Amino acid sequence: MTALIASDGTAASKLTFGTMQFGGKADKAASHAMFEAALAAGITHFDTAYVYTDGASETFLGDMIKPHRDRLVIATKAAYVGGSTKANILKHFDISRQRLQLDMVDLLYLHRFDEGTDLAETFETLAELKQAKAIRYIGVSNFAAWQVMKAQAVCAELDMGIDVIQPMYSLVKRQAEVEIMPMCIDQAIEIVPYSPLGGGLLTGKYAQGGTGRLTEDDRYAARYGQPWMHDAAAAFARLAAREGMAPATLAVAWAAAHASQPKPIVSARSVDQLTPSLDAMTTRLSPDLFAEISALTPTPAPATDRLEEA
Repeated sequence: MTALIASDGTAASKLTFGTMQFGGKADKAASHAMFEAALAAGITHFDTAYVYTDGASETFLGDMIKPHRDRLVIATKAAYVGGSTKANILKHFDISRQRLQLDMVDLLYLHRFDEGTDLAETFETLAELKQAKAIRYIGVSNFAAWQVMKAQAVCAELDMGIDVIQPMYSLVKRQAEVEIMPMCIDQAIEIVPYSPLGGGLLTGKYAQGGTGRLTEDDRYAARYGQPWMHDAAAAFARLAAREGMAPATLAVAWAAAHASQPKPIVSARSVDQLTPSLDAMTTRLSPDLFAEISALTPTPAPATDRLEEA
């Protein structure tokens, strides 16, 4: 796998901290407290994006990382809106660097696949940024495996490759196991999955009448609206209680335990909400417990759909 390291050689941590809530559900004080808690837990990899909270996420993070810069891996994302043209990538990235107060950002992701722009234009732009030492690693987010491999073919002509992918992955969202994770093992691509808590479903809070993305955002309600997902979350909460663990700890630990060695993104609105996820930094699952948790949700069929080969 690609070895994600900071400028001073510090390895990227087992977990990644996502700052999507900075400047949104978390004000500056809460954001700073979570940043310090993440550092104290051993987090060295921080993730943001051009579109998060109208720029506040990058701005807050830029202020916080100053005393620690060289030992951290800082990632942002461009081109969620406006397409993956050279002009749009450079526009977003320049603004991101200003907000982050950085000349060099360690990892730049394309935030999603753009069918309307030639991949050569897109990846030539990223190659130029890498050659200029404005970025160190190239990532893609929300790409399907076939889209990654199309991009890899273009990258090969540029004497580089995709270093990192950011897919959705949790106990109730396992599609990445079918093609994305095997592809990453084959192509030595690091996996930094988002939503290991299934939009909060796996914390058990919704079963207790709590609110959050699933009740406030129609996209998340649809994404996690299948009855079997809620049944699995209830069974998972019971298993976590049996093990004496917070469901969030167990959910993140399960996502991190896949053979492809992903580095899940954890996030929250407050330190209290974040702490159980950070506890997964030091949680190791036995093979038996991993298998028992996995059995709570359907294992996706293999890419060929030949179930006898699964």
